[in-house]
Amino acid sequence: MSTCNCKTWLKLTGAALAVIGVIGAMIGYDRGFREYPQPDWVTTTPEMRFKYGSIGAEFDAGIPYWIFYVLPRVFPEKFTQDGKVVPGGYAALGVPWEMGRELPVGFTKKTIGFPRVANNCAVCHTTTYRTSPDSNPVFVVGGPAHTTNVQGFFRLLIDCAKDPRFNADILMAEINRVTALDWIDKALYRFFVIPITRQRLLEREAQFAWIYRKDFPDWGRGRDDAMNLTKYFMIKAPMDDTFGPTDMPSVWNLKKYVWDKGHRMNYAGDSHDATSVIMDSALGLLGAPPKHKEDFVGQVKWLHDYLSELPPPKYPFPINEAKAATGKPLFDAHCASCHRSEKTGTPLPLAEVGTDRGRLDSWNKGAAVKANQVVKEMGLQRRGLVEEDLKGYVAAFLDGIWLKAPYLHNGSVPTLRDLLEPAAKRPKVFWRGYDVYDPVKVGFVSDGPEAQRVGTRLDTGSKAGGNQGHEFGTGLTAVEKEALLEYLKTL
Repeated sequence: MSTCNCKTWLKLTGAALAVIGVIGAMIGYDRGFREYPQPDWVTTTPEMRFKYGSIGAEFDAGIPYWIFYVLPRVFPEKFTQDGKVVPGGYAALGVPWEMGRELPVGFTKKTIGFPRVANNCAVCHTTTYRTSPDSNPVFVVGGPAHTTNVQGFFRLLIDCAKDPRFNADILMAEINRVTALDWIDKALYRFFVIPITRQRLLEREAQFAWIYRKDFPDWGRGRDDAMNLTKYFMIKAPMDDTFGPTDMPSVWNLKKYVWDKGHRMNYAGDSHDATSVIMDSALGLLGAPPKHKEDFVGQVKWLHDYLSELPPPKYPFPINEAKAATGKPLFDAHCASCHRSEKTGTPLPLAEVGTDRGRLDSWNKGAAVKANQVVKEMGLQRRGLVEEDLKGYVAAFLDGIWLKAPYLHNGSVPTLRDLLEPAAKRPKVFWRGYDVYDPVKVGFVSDGPEAQRVGTRLDTGSKAGGNQGHEFGTGLTAVEKEALLEYLKTL
C-alpha cells in the first residue's frame, strides 16, 4: 500500500471513528440525560399538578420506571406490613391510588433519558377517607397521608437492592416480559441503569440505618421521624438515641400562618415559615441540591401559593346545627384560649401541654444551624429553621380538624372523642391507617377485624408513642362532649 493510500485510509478511519463517537455521544445523551416535559394532563388543574407534577426529584432520587414496575414481581415477599406479606404490590404501602392511574398519588413519572419515578409533596400530604366500608375513597389534597407507610417504602427499596436477585439477568428477564425495549435501552438497562440503581440504593442504607434499629418501634402508617430524617439525610449527623415520630401534617390554608405574628411551622415550631418548610421538605425528596435551581425555586413558590389558598375540606356528614351551636360556648371556654387566640400557631411550653417529648429531643439548635448552612451553600434563600432549642409544641390551628386523625403530634390518640378522655382512659393500643371514617367519635375506625388487617399497630407504651397530656375538656359531661365534637366538625 502506498504512503498516500495509507494516509487516506487513516483519515477515513479517523473520520468514521469521529462520526461513530459523535453518534454514540448523541445516543448516550438522548437515552441517558435528555430531559422531556411531563405530559400535558399532569398540569390540567392545580390539583393534578400537586398530585403528579415533578419537583425535580427524578434526577438523583428517581427509580428507573421499569425497575420500579417489576420490583413487586421479583420481590413479592418484601411487600410487607407488621411482618406479614401483603398482596397488591405498592398498594401494600397504603399509598392513595386513584382508579385508572398508572402510579399512586405523590409518585411522579418523568423522562430524563429514560422514564424515572420519584415523589413529590403529595405523597405525604394527600388524605383518603371512606364514608362506609363499601364506598369508594375520597381523595383530599393537602391533608395528612394517614394511610401511607413511608418507612416501609424506604426499607423496601433498600431491602430489594440488598437481595442478590437484584441483578441484570433477573430484572431484565422480568422487564422483557412486560415491555419491548429497543436494543439501546436493553443495553443501557443491563450494563448501566440496573447496576447504578443498585449501587445508589445500597448507599442509602447507611443514611437510613436508624430505621432498622430493633430498639425503635416502627413508625407505622401515616407517620415519619421527620427531624431525624433531616438530621441524618441532610446534615449527615452521627446516629443518636433520639426518636420523634410525628403524624403527617395537613398543609391546606397555609396563609393562616403569619410570620410577623410569631407563628411557627412544624409541630415543635422549628421552622420560621411555610416557604422554608416547603423548600426543606422538597430538598429531602430530591436527596441532593436541585439540578435546576431557578426551576426548583419556582416550584416551591407555586406550592406555597397553591397551598396558601387551598381551603380545608368540609365535613362530609350531616351536622346537627343546634347541637353544634351548644358546643361553641364549650369550645370558647375550654379550647379557644390556645386554639383561637394569640397563642394559636405559636409554641407552648411542654409543661403546659404535657404531651410526649420525643419529638422535641430529636432536634436542637446545633442541628438547625448546620441545616441552614447546608441550604445556604446550595445558593437557596429562605428564613429557614429556627436556630434555638425547642421548648414545646405549637398550639395548632383547627381548620379541618375532623380529617387530621389520629391526634396529638405523634398520632397517639385515634379520635377526638378519645382525646376528650383523661389519658388513663384513652386507648393503649389501636391500629393506624384504616380509611373508614367514624362520624360519632370523629376520627378513623381504629379497631376491629378490618382495621387490624389493613392498619399498623400502635402501642402507646412504645418509645415516643405516649398519649399523655392535653387533658383539656376531659371533665365535661358526655352530653357536653357530644356538643363540643359537633362544633369541631364545623371548623
